[in-house]
Amino acid sequence: MDQNKLEKAQSGIEKGGIIAEGVNFARDLVNEPPDVATPALLAETALSIKGIECRIIERDEAEKLGMGAFLAVAKGSEFPPKFIHMSYKPKGVSKKKVAIIGKGITFDSGGLDIKPASGMVNMKDDMAGAAAVIAVMRVLPLLKPDVEVHGIVAACENMPDGKAYRPGDVLKSLSGKTIEIDNTDAEGRLTLADAITYAKNIGVDEIIDLATLTGACMVALGRVASGIMGNNQELINRLIKSAEDSGERLWQLPLYEEYKESLKSDIADFKNTGSREGGASIAGVFLKEFAGDTPWVHIDIAGPSWLDKDIKELSKGPSGVGVRTLAHLFSLQQ
Repeated sequence: MDQNKLEKAQSGIEKGGIIAEGVNFARDLVNEPPDVATPALLAETALSIKGIECRIIERDEAEKLGMGAFLAVAKGSEFPPKFIHMSYKPKGVSKKKVAIIGKGITFDSGGLDIKPASGMVNMKDDMAGAAAVIAVMRVLPLLKPDVEVHGIVAACENMPDGKAYRPGDVLKSLSGKTIEIDNTDAEGRLTLADAITYAKNIGVDEIIDLATLTGACMVALGRVASGIMGNNQELINRLIKSAEDSGERLWQLPLYEEYKESLKSDIADFKNTGSREGGASIAGVFLKEFAGDTPWVHIDIAGPSWLDKDIKELSKGPSGVGVRTLAHLFSLQQ
């Protein structure tokens, strides 16, 4: 083997080890009991990462900023919400500024629209998107890509309580758009709505969110693939290619304008849920309203986030899905 090939092989082995460690880190975080992996623990974990900057927005500041959708979901829990903003900045001038957003519901009971007992068994994994984002931010200082990356997690619990938000409530989001609550178990899109708006407000060039968002996506694709959708085909294509190269699968779902019809509200800009038919795409259409013209992609990881058996490179249990795809995507930008 010539020296050039040897160096490439050694570089590949090193990169593979770094990303594998990130996957295991995400898996371990999801595997923690929900009374341990609270919003506070996610914040502490983010603050402990070397080589990045981290800011935690507490409830009072979030209220002043106007994060009404995120804070409504958190109202029923005794654990305070934490809005986590991590930043990786390369040396020199970066090629672009990207936000990766992870759904961070540390336990999802469904709220007042409570889930059946069987539906709550693995709901500690409703922060699998957040775990993936935190893991990616952890490996970026080692991969050293020439791109500025902002990792954002709106962390909270969705619990039933006398203070919990209710069906029929009307929330004012950070964007100023109002949302009528049709179902409190469609909470992830509310936290993501404010997180996407926050990312837009800090002036990023692209937004990618990962979320265990809908059972409908799992019905459509099973556990072998995540659904991907967005407003920018070039970004979607890059992510699909990165997933293929990384041993993960992404399958594109549509965001047809007709899906928006079922989100119409008589008293707000839109409702938080629509028809059960096309549910994964309807959730995507909801999020698209907050992304606006910023290139944005939504990845619904509900299926592969927790596996009953190994599937390709993804391991049984919490799989760490999304870490490989994003870490590889950024590693190419050097």
